[in-house]
Amino acid sequence: MLEHLTKETFKEKVFDFEANKEWKYAGDKPCLIDFYADWCGPCKAVAPILEELSKDYDGKLDIYKIDTEVERELSGMFGIQSIPSLLFIPSEGQPQMAQGALPKESLEKAFKDVLKVEK
Repeated sequence: MLEHLTKETFKEKVFDFEANKEWKYAGDKPCLIDFYADWCGPCKAVAPILEELSKDYDGKLDIYKIDTEVERELSGMFGIQSIPSLLFIPSEGQPQMAQGALPKESLEKAFKDVLKVEK
Protein backbone atom coordinates (compact mmCIF):
# COMPACT_ATOMS: atom_id res chain seq x y z
CA MET A 1 0.00 0.00 0.00
CA LEU A 2 1.18 3.51 -0.76
CA GLU A 3 1.99 5.69 2.21
CA HIS A 4 1.75 9.48 2.26
CA LEU A 5 4.72 11.11 3.99
CA THR A 6 4.82 14.26 6.05
CA LYS A 7 8.03 16.03 7.04
CA GLU A 8 8.08 14.05 10.30
CA THR A 9 7.48 10.60 8.75
CA PHE A 10 10.00 11.44 5.99
CA LYS A 11 12.68 12.12 8.62
CA GLU A 12 11.83 8.84 10.38
CA LYS A 13 11.54 6.54 7.34
CA VAL A 14 13.76 8.10 4.68
CA PHE A 15 16.30 10.69 5.85
CA ASP A 16 16.62 12.89 8.92
CA PHE A 17 17.91 16.00 7.14
CA GLU A 18 17.89 18.04 10.34
CA ALA A 19 20.31 15.65 12.10
CA ASN A 20 22.51 14.66 9.12
CA LYS A 21 24.27 16.61 6.42
CA GLU A 22 25.51 13.55 4.48
CA TRP A 23 22.88 11.39 2.77
CA LYS A 24 22.03 8.33 4.86
CA TYR A 25 18.93 6.37 3.97
CA ALA A 26 16.95 5.32 7.05
CA GLY A 27 14.79 2.62 5.42
CA ASP A 28 15.30 -1.12 5.54
CA LYS A 29 14.47 -1.66 1.85
CA PRO A 30 14.71 0.49 -1.30
CA CYS A 31 11.94 3.01 -1.94
CA LEU A 32 10.34 5.24 -4.53
CA ILE A 33 8.96 8.64 -3.59
CA ASP A 34 6.32 10.21 -5.84
CA PHE A 35 6.21 14.00 -5.54
CA TYR A 36 2.72 14.95 -6.77
CA ALA A 37 -0.21 17.38 -6.47
CA ASP A 38 -3.94 16.63 -6.56
CA TRP A 39 -4.53 19.02 -9.50
CA CYS A 40 -1.81 17.46 -11.68
CA GLY A 41 -3.11 15.37 -14.62
CA PRO A 42 0.06 13.31 -15.22
CA CYS A 43 0.23 12.65 -11.45
CA LYS A 44 -3.28 11.21 -11.59
CA ALA A 45 -2.25 9.05 -14.56
CA VAL A 46 0.74 7.54 -12.73
CA ALA A 47 -1.12 6.98 -9.41
CA PRO A 48 -2.90 3.71 -10.36
CA ILE A 49 0.36 2.34 -11.82
CA LEU A 50 2.12 3.03 -8.52
CA GLU A 51 -0.76 1.37 -6.63
CA GLU A 52 -0.38 -1.73 -8.81
CA LEU A 53 3.41 -1.78 -8.41
CA SER A 54 3.10 -1.43 -4.63
CA LYS A 55 1.16 -4.72 -4.66
CA ASP A 56 3.51 -6.41 -7.18
CA TYR A 57 6.60 -5.49 -5.15
CA ASP A 58 5.07 -5.78 -1.68
CA GLY A 59 7.78 -6.52 0.88
CA LYS A 60 10.59 -5.76 -1.59
CA LEU A 61 10.36 -1.96 -1.75
CA ASP A 62 8.34 0.88 -0.27
CA ILE A 63 6.42 3.40 -2.35
CA TYR A 64 5.74 6.77 -0.75
CA LYS A 65 3.86 9.85 -1.93
CA ILE A 66 4.58 13.46 -1.00
CA ASP A 67 1.98 16.14 -1.75
CA THR A 68 4.03 19.10 -3.02
CA GLU A 69 1.23 21.53 -2.08
CA VAL A 70 1.31 20.46 1.57
CA GLU A 71 4.96 19.51 2.10
CA ARG A 72 6.61 22.55 0.52
CA GLU A 73 9.78 22.22 2.60
CA LEU A 74 10.42 18.65 1.37
CA SER A 75 9.68 19.65 -2.23
CA GLY A 76 12.10 22.57 -1.94
CA MET A 77 14.79 20.41 -0.40
CA PHE A 78 14.76 18.16 -3.48
CA GLY A 79 14.40 21.09 -5.89
CA ILE A 80 11.11 19.83 -7.30
CA GLN A 81 10.25 22.08 -10.28
CA SER A 82 7.88 19.84 -12.20
CA ILE A 83 5.55 17.06 -11.16
CA PRO A 84 5.29 14.20 -11.06
CA SER A 85 8.89 13.80 -9.95
CA LEU A 86 9.95 10.34 -8.87
CA LEU A 87 12.84 9.81 -6.49
CA PHE A 88 14.37 6.33 -6.58
CA ILE A 89 16.25 5.56 -3.36
CA PRO A 90 18.40 2.41 -3.29
CA SER A 91 19.37 0.80 0.03
CA GLU A 92 22.99 1.76 -0.70
CA GLY A 93 24.19 4.72 -2.73
CA GLN A 94 22.72 7.99 -3.91
CA PRO A 95 19.07 8.59 -4.84
CA GLN A 96 18.18 9.26 -8.47
CA MET A 97 15.39 11.56 -9.70
CA ALA A 98 13.19 11.08 -12.75
CA GLN A 99 10.63 13.59 -14.07
CA GLY A 100 7.28 12.87 -15.65
CA ALA A 101 4.67 10.16 -15.63
CA LEU A 102 6.72 7.09 -16.47
CA PRO A 103 5.02 4.01 -17.93
CA LYS A 104 4.94 0.82 -15.86
CA GLU A 105 7.74 -0.80 -17.92
CA SER A 106 10.08 2.15 -17.27
CA LEU A 107 9.35 2.04 -13.55
CA GLU A 108 10.03 -1.70 -13.42
CA LYS A 109 13.31 -1.17 -15.31
CA ALA A 110 14.33 1.52 -12.80
CA PHE A 111 13.39 -0.78 -9.91
CA LYS A 112 15.74 -3.40 -11.40
CA ASP A 113 18.60 -1.08 -12.51
CA VAL A 114 18.58 1.57 -9.77
CA LEU A 115 16.98 -0.16 -6.79
CA LYS A 116 18.24 -3.70 -7.60
CA VAL A 117 14.76 -5.12 -7.01
CA GLU A 118 12.84 -7.60 -9.14
CA LYS A 119 9.42 -9.19 -8.73
